[in-house]
Amino acid sequence: MKLRGRVTRSDLEGGYYTFSSGKETYKLEGGGADLLREGVSAEIEGQVPEDVMGIGFGVPVFRVKSYRIL
Repeated sequence: MKLRGRVTRSDLEGGYYTFSSGKETYKLEGGGADLLREGVSAEIEGQVPEDVMGIGFGVPVFRVKSYRIL
């Protein structure tokens, strides 16, 4: 799955990064320091595993395989 959107940071549960495509929001799993920063626009590729539950209060996990900063 490929998505374009923006990275934000949530301070809940110790903090984690989310990615919003405008339609969906995901908790990011993976990616480098250049991706995991508040406000970064990017195109990410990966998958949403069905067997993983995140701590993000119902936000699905997105496993990043590759990304491109826009």
